[in-house]
Amino acid sequence: MNKILSLVLLFLLINCKKKEVKETPSYNKGEITIYTDDAYHSVVEALAGGYEISYPETKITVKTEKEDLAFLDLLNGKVKMIAMSRDLNDAEKKEYEKQIELKYQPAKFAADAVVFIVPKSSAIDRLSYDDIVKGLQSQDKPFVFDGANSSNINFVAQKIGIEQKNLNFSVVSGNKNLAEQLHKFPNKIGVIGLNTISRIYNKNTDSLSANIKILPIEYQGKLYFPDSNNLREMTYPFTRVIYFLANEGNFNLANGIIRYSCTQLGQMIVEKEGLQPYNLYKREVQMK
Repeated sequence: MNKILSLVLLFLLINCKKKEVKETPSYNKGEITIYTDDAYHSVVEALAGGYEISYPETKITVKTEKEDLAFLDLLNGKVKMIAMSRDLNDAEKKEYEKQIELKYQPAKFAADAVVFIVPKSSAIDRLSYDDIVKGLQSQDKPFVFDGANSSNINFVAQKIGIEQKNLNFSVVSGNKNLAEQLHKFPNKIGVIGLNTISRIYNKNTDSLSANIKILPIEYQGKLYFPDSNNLREMTYPFTRVIYFLANEGNFNLANGIIRYSCTQLGQMIVEKEGLQPYNLYKREVQMK
């Protein structure tokens, strides 16, 4: 009887150990949710998909959330990982280091842009930087954004040095929806994230791009398009860098995704998304 009891206890002990091993956090298995702004949801989702292919035992859910709210959720421990584009101010960096107990180290992985669009039929063919500053302070509200506290309005406000509460603009919820509905608002200029329409070989992107045109921005006497060269050199006035923030100190799933996104494979995904990779890798070709 004692022998049987000993075997049962040994069996239970082995099973408990197996469960403990199974639940141990790791970079190559487990589940995680990433919050990202709608403007660059596509590239984050593409990186998540690439990581899942490389590590089949992982499951990554990408949810859309306005970046200011996502940052608060990160501080409060509601989510382990977020994607952002605007620079945190000193108070926010200090709060991050206080709450997360980690040094503030944004993991930059792509150069994106805020772009200004009009219907293909519009007579407007360019904008100056001053036009944007003046228009955002006009009661006519010539600009339409995807929402208050979104990454697009946050970044533009930060760029021109005016608090969002002092800007005047209209809202159509969602970058894709704004691009689709813009023709309903004559003489208005839409403001969306480049990633919404930059995806190469994507039917939805092609249909959106077919009905709108991106306006070049005149800045300090020169005209700039949000093309790869101007994103790489950051000469397009509204170029922005997308980065990850995590509240994970060990090399588990969040930091695994961060490392993957910054490797050559991750940067190739960024490039396929039509954005500029932040980390440039040399391509070596052997001639025989």
